[in-house]
Amino acid sequence: MKTANRWVVAIAGVFLQIVLGAVYAWSVFRIPLSKQFGWSISQVTLTFTISIFVLGFAAFFGGLWMNRKGPRVVALTGGALYGLGVFLTSFSANNLWWLYFSYGFIGGLGLGLGYIVPVAVLVKWFPDRRGLITGIAVGGFGAGALITAPVATRLIQSVGVLPTFAYLGVAYFVIAIIAALFMQNPPEGFVPEGWTPSAKETSQRAGHDFVLSEALKAWQWWVLWLILFLNTCAGIAVISQEAPIFQELTGVSALAAGGMVGIASLGNGVGRVFWAWLSDLLTRRATFGIMFIAQVLLFWFLPKITVPSVMTTVTFVILMCYGGGFGTMPAFTADYFGPKNVGPIYGLMLTAWSFASVFGPLYIARMREIAGNYGGALHVIAGVMAISILLPIIVRPPRRERSG
Repeated sequence: MKTANRWVVAIAGVFLQIVLGAVYAWSVFRIPLSKQFGWSISQVTLTFTISIFVLGFAAFFGGLWMNRKGPRVVALTGGALYGLGVFLTSFSANNLWWLYFSYGFIGGLGLGLGYIVPVAVLVKWFPDRRGLITGIAVGGFGAGALITAPVATRLIQSVGVLPTFAYLGVAYFVIAIIAALFMQNPPEGFVPEGWTPSAKETSQRAGHDFVLSEALKAWQWWVLWLILFLNTCAGIAVISQEAPIFQELTGVSALAAGGMVGIASLGNGVGRVFWAWLSDLLTRRATFGIMFIAQVLLFWFLPKITVPSVMTTVTFVILMCYGGGFGTMPAFTADYFGPKNVGPIYGLMLTAWSFASVFGPLYIARMREIAGNYGGALHVIAGVMAISILLPIIVRPPRRERSG
């Protein structure tokens, strides 16, 4: 592939992520499934939790597989499994376990295998714009729900909820397969014409490409895992309870709260691109430091906000920080451990997302039950974000030389 075609790879990667990011539109299925089959909202919501939990571990295996067989076969498998999982969900009538298996497990496998490919491929094609390009790629994942939610809602109204899964599954399968065909690594030693890393960029990058076992022996890998886990916990806790938080704190109706959720959710996609772009200018460390400082203030003052427009704006910025973690961390990982093996190294790091998707929502829901309001839980998150500021301050690129 010619150097100029790296943008074709990038565009295909964005389309693949948009398809996979449709998982964020799961909320539009909750009430229709509950009404039709008598399942509780928490039972239906668990499907989403399972899919994200499986995603993190599948991304790790996808990264290992990429190193052996290349990105295309992994992307093709991921896209096929995700489309198949969604399609099979159309056979879930009165069978909650089939819903968990098809959408949660099979769909989650497809999500993880597919998600890691554009991230790992594009950091190799764009060493000159690592942050921006991975931000754009995973920004597609964040934007997937914006496209899918209205389409799925219209289909549910016209054909019913289960046939909607069948239509969407076929569409996901076709689009993902086409996009996956463009996924390939650049030639060995590829460097964009006319580009040389600046002294600032060199100072923030590792001296060689780490293998997975070597990266896991470096304390920096664990710090990056913890940064991603804490940042994701904070944002996903709010995502899981957005509408109830808006109703409790501002007194708006359920319909108005739904509109606020739609606007605030845009922050997830915007933040993935914005913070990743900023990280190319300020360094990844400084970017995460700013995001944590911002979240200390945002979460501390959130319980005191009663004006819907202000609440929507603050939540938008919180979700920008949530998305910013996913936009910035792939480039952070490639900087510290090299781009060659970023698939398995960052893939394993995505288990932070898996655990956060369970811990964050459970934490805020339980705190709400105990305290009777969201104020205490949000203040605790602010405190955790304050402590988290120390992590990007202390972390530095690994400097061990290659042995042997």
